[in-house]
Amino acid sequence: MTSTTRRPSLLRPRTDPIVFGVAAVLTLAFVMWGAVASDSLADVSGDMLTSVIHNAGWGFVLAASGFVVFALWLAISRYGRITLGGEGEEPEFRTVSWIAMMFSAGMGIGLMFFGVNEPLSHFTTPPPGTTPADSGEAMSTAMATTLFHWTLHPWAIYAVAGLAIAYSTFRRRRRLTISAVFTPLIGERHANGAAGRVIDILAIIATLFGSAASLGLGALQIGSGIEELDWMSEVGNGLLVVVIGCLTAAFVLSAVSGIAKGIQWLSNTNMVLAAVLAFFLFVVGPTVLILDLLPTSVGSFLGQLPEMAARTEASGGEDIAGWLSGWTVFYWAWWISWTPFVGMFIARISRGRTIRQFVGGVILVPSAVSLVWFSIFGGTGMRLEEEGAGITQESTPEGQLFTVLQDYPLASITTIIVMILVGIFFVSGADAASIVMGTLSQRGTLEPGRALVVFWGVLTGAVAAIMLIIGGEGTSALDGLQNLTILAAVPFTLVMIGLCAALMRDLRHDSLILRGQKGEEAVEMAVIAGHEKYNGDFELRIGPGTGEIDVRPAQDSSGQPAGK
Repeated sequence: MTSTTRRPSLLRPRTDPIVFGVAAVLTLAFVMWGAVASDSLADVSGDMLTSVIHNAGWGFVLAASGFVVFALWLAISRYGRITLGGEGEEPEFRTVSWIAMMFSAGMGIGLMFFGVNEPLSHFTTPPPGTTPADSGEAMSTAMATTLFHWTLHPWAIYAVAGLAIAYSTFRRRRRLTISAVFTPLIGERHANGAAGRVIDILAIIATLFGSAASLGLGALQIGSGIEELDWMSEVGNGLLVVVIGCLTAAFVLSAVSGIAKGIQWLSNTNMVLAAVLAFFLFVVGPTVLILDLLPTSVGSFLGQLPEMAARTEASGGEDIAGWLSGWTVFYWAWWISWTPFVGMFIARISRGRTIRQFVGGVILVPSAVSLVWFSIFGGTGMRLEEEGAGITQESTPEGQLFTVLQDYPLASITTIIVMILVGIFFVSGADAASIVMGTLSQRGTLEPGRALVVFWGVLTGAVAAIMLIIGGEGTSALDGLQNLTILAAVPFTLVMIGLCAALMRDLRHDSLILRGQKGEEAVEMAVIAGHEKYNGDFELRIGPGTGEIDVRPAQDSSGQPAGK
C-alpha cells in the first residue's frame, strides 16, 4: 500500500538544477547587459555576427542544402517504413491538426510579416547576379528567391532535428531532449552527463532568444495595424510593451492548459482565419496573376535552385556578401536558431507517424502552403507596386501588408483579422516554446510542470519587451537580439550534423531494418543452396511452427518432383 501511494510522486517531473539554473542565469545576464549598456551589446553582437557570416557563411549554405538531401533521402529509402513509436502505433493527432500545429509553430508570424515584404523587396531590388529583362521576369525571380528561403530548406532543417528527436524518444524510449539523441555517438553516460547538459542549455537559450525576436516582430506588426486603423496616430514602445504583456498572459494560460487543449485549438483557429484571409485576397486581388504565379514560381524555383543554393561571397564579392548577410545566410542561421524549439515541438506531436509520413508532412505540405501564400500576398503586392502604388516608399516592412489591404474592400475588417492572426501566432508560438523549454529543464518530461512553463513563458515575453525598450523605436529595436539569436545558433549547425550521424547509427540497428536484412540473407542463402543442390530447379517453403526456410526440389501438381 505504501509503494502504491508513493508511486505518483516518483512520476512527477524533476527539474535539472544545472540545466535550468545555468540557462536562466545566462538569459538574465544578457537582459541586464542590454538594460544597462544597450549600445555595447549591439556593437559587440554586431561585430561578432559580421565575422561569423564572413568566415562561416559557406558552412550555413552547405549544411542547409545537405539537410534537404538527407531528409528527402530518408523518406524514399528503406528507412521510410519505420514508425516513430511502437510497431503499428496510431498517430496521436489527426493529420489536419498535426499540420496546423507544426505550421503555426514553425513560421506563423514570419509568414504574416514577410508575406508581402520579401517578394516585394526582391521585385524592386533584384538579387545580385540577376538581371530581369522586364517586370514579369522580375516577379519570377522574386518568387523563386522567396521560395528558396521559405520552403524546402527551412522545413528540412526542422525535419532533421524533429525526426532525430522523435525517433530517439518514441522508438528508442529515451528522454525527450536533444542530448538524448546523441546516445549512440557519445554513450548514455555522457549524453546524461556534462556534455548532454551543455547541449540542452544551448537549446534553451536559442529557443528563448529566437522566440523573443520573432515575437517582437509580431508586436511591431500589431502596432502598425493599430496605426492603419487610426486608433492611434503613432504607436510607441510603451504600447507595444502592453501588447506583449497581454499576449504573454494569453500564451501562459494556453501553455498550462496542455498541448491538446491549448495549442491545438489555437492552431486550428488560426488555420481557418489564415485560409479565409488568403481566399479573400485571392478573389478580390489579381486572381489571374496569382494563378499564373503558381506554376511559374515553381518552375523558376527549380530552374534557379542550383545557382541559389551555391551562392556565396566568392560568386560576387562585397555586393553579394552584403545581400547574403541580410537574406540567405541570415535566414539559414535564423532557422537553425529555431530548431531546438520547432524540432522538439514537431517531435512531440508526431508520435505514431512513419518516417516517410513525417518527412512528407513536415517538408512538402508546408512548402506547398508557402507557395500559395506568397503567390497570393506577394503577387498582390508586386502587382500594386508595378501599377505605381509605391508601397516600399510609403510603408515600413511590418506595415506593407496593411498598405496592400487598404487597396481592397473591407480594409478595416481584414486589418483586424491580420492583427488577430499575428496575435494567435504569437500565442501559439510562444506557447509551444515555453513547453519545450520546460521539457528541456525537466529531463525530457512530456508534460513539464506548470510553474516552470509559466516561468519560461513570462521570461520570453520579458526579453521581447526589454529589447524593444532598449533598442529604440522601429524594427531596429530588435537588432541586438537578432544578432544574439544568430550567434546562439552557430553551435547548432554542428549539433545538427551530429544529430544526423546519431540518427543514422540508430536507424542501421533498428529492429525493422535488422529483420529485413536477416530475411534477405536467409532467402539469399536458400536460393544459393537450391541452385547448388537442385541445379536451379527448386522451390522455397516455410515449415509450420519452426519458421525456417526449407529448400526442396520443384514439384508438379501431383506432388512429384518436376520433370518426372
